[in-house]
Amino acid sequence: MTGKRNMNSLRILFLGDVVGEPGRTAVMKLLPELKKELGVGFAIVNGENAAGGRGITPKLCIDLLRAGAAVVTTGDHVWDQKEIVDYFPTEPRLLRPINYPEGTPGAGSVVLDTAAGRVAVLQAQGRSFMQPPLENPFLALDEAIDRLRAGGVRMIFVDFHAETTSEKIAMGRALDGRASVVVGTHTHVQTADERIFPGGTGFLTDAGMCGPDDSVLGRAVESVVWRFRASMPTRFPIAGGPVRLCGVIADLDPESGRCVAIERFQRLVIEDDANVPPAPGKP
Repeated sequence: MTGKRNMNSLRILFLGDVVGEPGRTAVMKLLPELKKELGVGFAIVNGENAAGGRGITPKLCIDLLRAGAAVVTTGDHVWDQKEIVDYFPTEPRLLRPINYPEGTPGAGSVVLDTAAGRVAVLQAQGRSFMQPPLENPFLALDEAIDRLRAGGVRMIFVDFHAETTSEKIAMGRALDGRASVVVGTHTHVQTADERIFPGGTGFLTDAGMCGPDDSVLGRAVESVVWRFRASMPTRFPIAGGPVRLCGVIADLDPESGRCVAIERFQRLVIEDDANVPPAPGKP
């Protein structure tokens, strides 16, 4: 763990990209237990790959919220399930990237009350090698965070959904001293660089995924390897087997909003009800 927790801090658990049925089953079952075990006061889950590896449905969002997530974030697959468009206006705790154009359904930020004070969660999408191309996330987050801080919100968590490590690290540095925590998502591979920047912002380049451990980013190994060898189109089914939950735990000082401790989180889940049958490899 980087830093040292104090008894008055708010502990946040963030779980990275949930992949398919194996990932969502494990998260929904274990999140209530993890919150108790780890002393978590506020949980956030990135659910953008929960529906068969692409997007999220209203039902799955509701299930994640009922399991104990205070907020569900998404990413570049946010619109892959068409029914989610009409659901966004009904559920403020489901976020899409904040840097979509004005008038896009849903919102990219939410403020919730906790026993420790108000907590804001924001999500933005990067622009390097990401589709669709969106507005500048640095400018969008600058504006949103300045507005939140002017309103007295100090505990601010940012899920930055981006491809390149350079853009994610640059975002963490840009928001140092204004956001409490900046954590990257999207690449499904947890990084080992958790730290607290000089201004008090906790940072991790990528939280990793919650999905099949014996896989390529949650997909069946044989299918992905065949694609690289053959250069031919094929399906990428969700893999089976044990699930690895990945994320980050951060402790925030409610008065200053500074991150006082941060550490990577991993948990290997080997349970029949958290698995799906192995998927076929070749098309």
